Amino acid sequence: MNPGPLPAPPASLEGITLTVVEFDKPIFRSHSISRHPVFFGKTRLYRFDAPDASYGVLYAGTDIFCAFIESIIKNPSNRIVTTAELKTKVVAELKGARPLRLIDLVSSGALTLVGADSRPFSADREVAQLWSKVLHDHPILADGLFYRSRLDPARQAIALFGDRAPKLVELSRRAWYAPGPQRGLLAQIAEHYKIELVENHFVAPRKPVSTAAKPELPFDPEEI
Repeated sequence: MNPGPLPAPPASLEGITLTVVEFDKPIFRSHSISRHPVFFGKTRLYRFDAPDASYGVLYAGTDIFCAFIESIIKNPSNRIVTTAELKTKVVAELKGARPLRLIDLVSSGALTLVGADSRPFSADREVAQLWSKVLHDHPILADGLFYRSRLDPARQAIALFGDRAPKLVELSRRAWYAPGPQRGLLAQIAEHYKIELVENHFVAPRKPVSTAAKPELPFDPEEI
């Protein structure tokens, strides 16, 4: 049965006792190579962004598989990833200066407690942002949300509120397509999610001497 559109949350969850989990392990954030890993966005483009941009939100996974599937794969029907894209992104390992206090939306009964189902993780983003705001404003004053990945519900993701989260310490940062052990880990992730990695940067062969005087092509073969 189609559950229909995601309903908006109540105006307030005050009076409802929320469950908070303390997360004291590293988290993994995938981001553009041009950005610092600790970035709390206020664009209102992503799932749990503040609908009024009153606080920033940082997204991360509790493991590197979750960081990949949440940030690299946008459409599950298209599991082709280019190496050119991977070369522009890195994965950072971060850890809070203290344990993260997160509203638990993962454990059995946690969603019904707040009057929701799994749709905030996968349905209309505008309504999901309203859920972010009402959970952010709850008197428990949590650092963020602990929820299931949209594309891999067996894994957990984290959305941290910029006005509450503790300082995040960077433990490591490496390109997704870095050589060495990272390349092996990437192969494991690709195999697990049945993703095809495609090399899409081709170097044009040298022209034979006999064709050197011919007109140039109207495009650069390296940019195809």
